Amino acid sequence: MVCGEAVRRTVVRLVRTKRALSQRFVWLGALLLLGLLTACGTKHYRSSADKDVYRILQDYDRAVLGRTNAFTIATPYSGRPPKEIAPEELIDARGATNRRALNVEEALRLAVANSREYQTQKEQLYLTALSLTGARHSFSPNFVAQSTGTLRGTGDETQTGTVNSQIGVSQLLKSGGRLSLALGNDLIRYFTGRFAGNPPVQVGNDSAINMLTVNLTQPLLRGFGKNDPTVEALTQAERNVVYAVRSFSLYQSQFAADVVQDYFSLLAQKATVRNNYTNYLRRVETTQYLEARSVDRVRKSDVDDAQVAELSARITYINSVSAYLTSLDNFKLRLGLPISEVITLDDADLRDLERTGLIPVEISREAAFRMAIARHMDVLNAIDRFEDSKRKVRLAADQLRPGLNFTGNASVSSEAPDDYANFDFDQARWSAGVSLDLPVDRLRERNSYRSALISFESQLRSVVATLDNFKNRIDRGLRTLEQERLNYLSRQENLRVAERLVDNRQMLLEAGRANIRDVREAQDSLIRAQNDLTLATVAYLGTRLDLLLDAGILLADEGRFWLTDPLTGKISPADRGRPPLEMPADRLIPPDDFLEPKP
Repeated sequence: MVCGEAVRRTVVRLVRTKRALSQRFVWLGALLLLGLLTACGTKHYRSSADKDVYRILQDYDRAVLGRTNAFTIATPYSGRPPKEIAPEELIDARGATNRRALNVEEALRLAVANSREYQTQKEQLYLTALSLTGARHSFSPNFVAQSTGTLRGTGDETQTGTVNSQIGVSQLLKSGGRLSLALGNDLIRYFTGRFAGNPPVQVGNDSAINMLTVNLTQPLLRGFGKNDPTVEALTQAERNVVYAVRSFSLYQSQFAADVVQDYFSLLAQKATVRNNYTNYLRRVETTQYLEARSVDRVRKSDVDDAQVAELSARITYINSVSAYLTSLDNFKLRLGLPISEVITLDDADLRDLERTGLIPVEISREAAFRMAIARHMDVLNAIDRFEDSKRKVRLAADQLRPGLNFTGNASVSSEAPDDYANFDFDQARWSAGVSLDLPVDRLRERNSYRSALISFESQLRSVVATLDNFKNRIDRGLRTLEQERLNYLSRQENLRVAERLVDNRQMLLEAGRANIRDVREAQDSLIRAQNDLTLATVAYLGTRLDLLLDAGILLADEGRFWLTDPLTGKISPADRGRPPLEMPADRLIPPDDFLEPKP
């Protein structure tokens, strides 16, 4: 860091300054040191943290995911001092009345750029990597530079001025030890002479003394190497970044899939609104037709029945409009847009989805589960956390061992009063020794060890539960996907039948061979069939995306991922299989084939 280097150079120059230091120079040096420290502004520390964190995340992205993502937590407010951001500005921003025409790609772009939830997830990843910089810092040279200036006197008279300064460096070692080196400097100026004897002789003078000290502490048994708690803290911090990178990658895919599902659900609601309005207009036409014929051919009760159906269709339409607008506002919240903005959704996306049809997921249950174990981030994290729990047991067991520590110390001082620039290393004082801590009282350590064993078995159950849950989710996803496909086919046929039925009933009504209730029931069936088919298309899409997510194979960073098959060219014919709810040739099979399957 630039600021740290400047401080260190200044301290060294201050310590090495020769002999007579006036009061003015002493305080000038202290003020210069203080100025350099304060010159390291908040922008410097912020950019320094960002540089370290972003480099860590790039390295871990490359190692964990095999690729790097452009990552930043900067927002439109990030470059401004917090004190300048007034509540009134936020209030005004949420009152924006922009108009947007969105397609699904634009919705995804806005969600990534503006979603508050997405921003929070990015910041959590950043903070995890930021914690790693702190853990790593302890295992790199840590410099300290400090200076204390003091004036002493009696009454109005200043007698002495001192500056006690120290520069040093310390570092934790991967072996579990700690090494430190410090250079201390004491500067003293006597402002009043001190006299003694006869005749009086000045016995006070300026003094400048340096002391160089080296210390080493190294465990030899308990806490040696990877069993040292600080080494383990670094290891766990590194593992936490791996977990956070995986979790964020999974979140990105889940977030994209959720936005797509919400978008198409809105389009389905939009189509329902239009269908309900068309149904209302048909009811109005039917009522008008019957009123015109009520003079001599239609009973008044039929007209009343038609008016009741018309009012019911009116209510249904109004309720569907309200429900759509509420869902649209909720979608704005997900995208991070002001509620006051006016947005319209592109119907072409729904038409593209309907033209594409139902994209199958042709993979066997076993192959999908194997892919989930190898690729799903939650599964990989659960397995690695199980490995973490093994390390915790080893560390707790190590704390039950005897402690045997080596300590070494060496120091050398300059000659008083003012020959402080040179050291006589032949006069260095040193010491070395070992300390033994026998495991006489290890109750706390025993309890910690037993707790670690229990935590290990808890983690073992957790990873097994994760595997079982994913097997269940994949089986359920394949089964539900086939269920949605079969239901879609039935609804597709139901729509064709409903369209024919409406035409037939209308002709019979005009010929006087059907009553208005028959026509109304046919129209109701047609509207339900239209709405159900659109909802079935969107439901199939949502189930397919969820299944691909559970199998760890959804490629949400690819364009129009909701219309592509990520399994193309990725699995062998042996990995393809029949769905759990398969109906051969789309024909129903007897229930006992499912309820009491034969071996």
